[in-house]
This record gives sequence, C-alpha cells and structure tokens, in this order.
Amino acid sequence: MKKNPRAGRRPVLPVLAAALLAASVLQGCALHPPGTATAAPPTDVAQIGELKPGIWRGYLPPAELPDSLALLPPPPAAGSAAAKADEAAYLDTRALARGPRGALAAQDANLKFPASANAFACALGFEIDPARSPQLTALLRRSFTDAGLATYKAKDHYQRTRPFVVNHASSCTPEENAALAKDGSYPSGHSSIGWAWALILSELVPDRTNAIQQRGAAFAQSRVICGAHWYSDTVAGRQVGSATVARLHADPLFEAQLQAAKAEVAALRAHPQPMQRDCAAEAAALKLGGSSAP
Repeated sequence: MKKNPRAGRRPVLPVLAAALLAASVLQGCALHPPGTATAAPPTDVAQIGELKPGIWRGYLPPAELPDSLALLPPPPAAGSAAAKADEAAYLDTRALARGPRGALAAQDANLKFPASANAFACALGFEIDPARSPQLTALLRRSFTDAGLATYKAKDHYQRTRPFVVNHASSCTPEENAALAKDGSYPSGHSSIGWAWALILSELVPDRTNAIQQRGAAFAQSRVICGAHWYSDTVAGRQVGSATVARLHADPLFEAQLQAAKAEVAALRAHPQPMQRDCAAEAAALKLGGSSAP
C-alpha cells in the first residue's frame, strides 16, 4: 500500500499557539533586539532561534503583534445573513473539494517550508530554494510566524467551530481533523499567512503583483474548499495579514531583510531554474472556481 505523504503530519498553526508562550519567554533572549537592524540580517536559524522545531522566531515580540481581537468584529452570529452566506459558501464548494481544485486546496493546507511558500511559485515565475535565497527564506519564515501568531487573540477568544465539525464531515486533511477541531476557526491563520506573503512578495516582484495577489486570495479560499474555515474566517484572516505586514514595515530588521531579499530575487530571475511545480495543472485547477467571494 502506498504511504500517505501527509500521514502523521502535525498541523502547524495549533503548534504556533503553543509557541506564543515560548515567544514570551524568549523575547529577551534575541540576538538582535526588536527594532534594531544589522548590516547583514541573520539567515541562520541558530542565530534567529526557533519557538518550536520548524517554527522560526518572528520579527515582532508578542506585545507588538497586531491585536486581532481589537481589530476584528465578532464572527457572524448564528442565523445572521453573514452566517447563512458562510454556510452557502461551504455547500457551494463541496463539489470542488472532490476534484482538482480540492487537491490543490489540500496542497495549500501544508504550511511546512518551503512547500508552503512555493504555492506562489507559478505566480512568481520561480521556486523558492532556501539554498539559493537565504535572505528570502528568512524573510518568509519569520513573517510567517508573525502573521500566524497575530490571529490567536481572536481565535482563542471566540473559539468558533469549524465548518467540517458543524457539518459532521472531514476537512481536506483528515489526519489533522482532531487538532483542527480544538483550534478556533476565526480568523483563519492560513489566510493571514498567505495574504501577508502575497503582500511581501508583491513588493519583491512588483511586475507580477496581480498574479501574486490572485494566488494569495486563492490560498485563502482553499481553506473554504477544504472545509477547514468559513468564508468570513478567511476575510478576517486576510485583514490580520495586512495589519501584520503594515506593522512589520516599522521594524528595521524586517526592512533590511526585505532589501536583501530583493537582491536575491533579482538573481533568481536573472538565472531561472527549471520549475518542479506543474503550473499548467495549477492554473487549470484554479479556473474551476472557488473564487474569493461567496
């Protein structure tokens, strides 16, 4: 029997929630204190540090993350027009979930790096290779943590039940169902991360802004197709992602790493490598539907 490549995979975002405590403890131990920049931004995880294995420390200490509970309205109330629209969006995407668009949504669910960032490879025109682009890798891995952690004040407060649980079904990653069911649905952490990355990557490759941001919207909509989030969760997640990037621009180390990543991106584009991702299949799947609006 062929082994399921997702078997045993731990969902990353619930692990991020536990990392909040670690972030608070480690905050004072940073090699480069928040708000300072170095001539060469660090790219070695041994220098940067990890909150949990595989989760790099972000740029922002917990107290400086956007406050999602303050920024967002409550999730739609039961029986409201918005709640009915959420349920309709879930039902309307069930057919998509069973086909190629659902398979792409399951790929988008994987937040392990570099697979997660390479959801944007076709939009960018190149794949992200940590060996060839250490500054870009550090930029994305650290902003990933900030955008993910920023959702947790609202997640933990509202503890909204996910659509696959409400509808007695499964998400597109059944091996993660138990962990996801314990993790609040509102706002969507995947959507926050994906949209934050779309904004950052658009700054690095501005001539491909439309394609990058379309892919960021599709990355968020994949969570609806997966049955892991309500549509309104993804809208709120994108708002948190936008707030996170705005805050990151006030951090000198983020700004320095952004500029260093621009030089790497120019080199990647000047010397393109063969793409491993099947961009034609991805484009065909995205054309099947599941846009970012219900």
